[in-house]
Amino acid sequence: MRSVTYSMGISLDGYIVGPHNDFGWTAPDEEVSRFVTDEIRETGVHLLGRRLYETMLFWETADQDPSLDASMLEWAALWKPLPKVVFSTTLSTVQGNARLASGGLAEEIERLRAEPAQGDIAIGGAALAAEAAALGLIDEYRARVYPVLVGGGIPFFPQHERRVDLELVETRTFGSRVVHLRYRVARQAVL
Repeated sequence: MRSVTYSMGISLDGYIVGPHNDFGWTAPDEEVSRFVTDEIRETGVHLLGRRLYETMLFWETADQDPSLDASMLEWAALWKPLPKVVFSTTLSTVQGNARLASGGLAEEIERLRAEPAQGDIAIGGAALAAEAAALGLIDEYRARVYPVLVGGGIPFFPQHERRVDLELVETRTFGSRVVHLRYRVARQAVL
């Protein structure tokens, strides 16, 4: 069965975006860029909320930008054909290899898990990830922790009223002092 993963860069104090919608501190170096590119290679479909979808629209035409370096062009070449499902109540159309969600989040994930396709089901956007977490749909949390405290903004971890135990799967420290943490949700045995 395909895993649902939630992966983003975060500040040490747990935010994906700072108080003024700033996330420039997540600009990856070459080593982190390569890691993120390798991670997207493992993705079979990406679920996005409206805000993240609109932010990522840049990559739909990035291959036409002569100022991008080879690593950014490689990432764009992987992102552009990747199937995307956009969850929005305000958009009526989407671009590229994206479609608007036809059902609720749980129904979409159930349908995607049942498909014979390869690759993880990646989830992006804090609000969408919070909904998935509340429904118990996230299998792995992957955080690239940047050595900065931003003091507020949009949190990576959703606030909900239940405990979720995690198992550490992988850690990696990059030369830039960014630390990758990969946790799998510990599933309780049903008796």
